Amino acid sequence: MTKKNFSEKRRHPRMPVISNLIEPVNLHYKTDDGKETTLVAILADLSASGMRMISFLGAPLADHFSISLQLPGTRKMEVEARLAWVKQRENVYTIGIEFVHMKEADAKVISEMADDFNDCDTRILLKLPEVCVGTCKCNKICNKIQKDENLFESK
Repeated sequence: MTKKNFSEKRRHPRMPVISNLIEPVNLHYKTDDGKETTLVAILADLSASGMRMISFLGAPLADHFSISLQLPGTRKMEVEARLAWVKQRENVYTIGIEFVHMKEADAKVISEMADDFNDCDTRILLKLPEVCVGTCKCNKICNKIQKDENLFESK
């Protein structure tokens, strides 16, 4: 039996958000022909290079499109994207979207959030006494049981 190389292909760290955004996300996008469309989906994970979403209404009807993305605690981000893949199981669509063009400042915001989220996971795995830190840039979407709300009340 030969071993396959499953090395990480992602360029940026990602963070799961499915449990943090309970309400569906309205993904507004414009296709190449200028048609404006909305797709209701749940954001599952996000990185500075793309996102995975779950939809019960289908997948985007375009290969390339523009997205307006706004996470709690961030400004609206305008992103040029392409449909990377779609997996369908009955009436559930899992959708992979690759960001083709994003402002550097917006990519930095998402990467810093993902880095802080992953650093927190590391502190949890190491069973450190203080997991949550006041400088966490992911605190607006964090719902980990270790989150110390007192660190973020005045921010």
